[in-house]
Formats: sequence, structure tokens, C-alpha cells
Amino acid sequence: MRPRVIICSTCAAPGADPQGAGFADALQGLVPKGVVVETTECMNLCNAPMSMALRGEGRDVYLFSGVDPETDLDNAAALARIYSEAEGGTITDARPAGRLRHCLVGRVPK
Repeated sequence: MRPRVIICSTCAAPGADPQGAGFADALQGLVPKGVVVETTECMNLCNAPMSMALRGEGRDVYLFSGVDPETDLDNAAALARIYSEAEGGTITDARPAGRLRHCLVGRVPK
């Protein structure tokens, strides 16, 4: 399974429309070749939209919340690159992902 970035398509701030699908479309053009960007409905982090997950075979799984579709596109692309290049599937230095490193909700070891 290739590395995947999964974006919640139903996340939205109160009174706002969901922006996950548009964010995913924009992100697809920025991630390294071989990384798949897709959407899914509700990731159960509705209190801090927008949610994003990283997963791949033989890799740790990462879950993020509070991703800002207006400002975090470049950070998400950097995170996808870091994840795709992570030796052993574990991110050891997320600083290039900027603000998103502080949005990590959890990691599930491989």
C-alpha cells in the first residue's frame, strides 16, 4: 500500500461549509509521486476541524486535527513528503511540517 493522506470531507467550522474535498484536490498536486491523497467522511474529530490522517503499509499511522485549509496546504505537502521518506515508516523530525506538528492527535505504531 502506497503512503496515503486521508482528509475528512465533512469537517467544517461552525457555520462554514466543509473544505476537505477542495483541500485534498489542491494537495494532490503538491505531494510526492506515489503518495495518494483521498477523502473520507467523518473521522470523529468534529470538535477541531479539519482532520487528516497518514497511513501506509509497514508505517506508523498518524492522526491530526485542527488542520486549517486556508493556511496549511504547504505544511500538509511537507508532511506528506516527510512521511513518504520516513525510514521505517516513523517520522522522527516533523519540524519541516510547520504548525501541523502541533496538530498531532495520535500515532499508532506499525
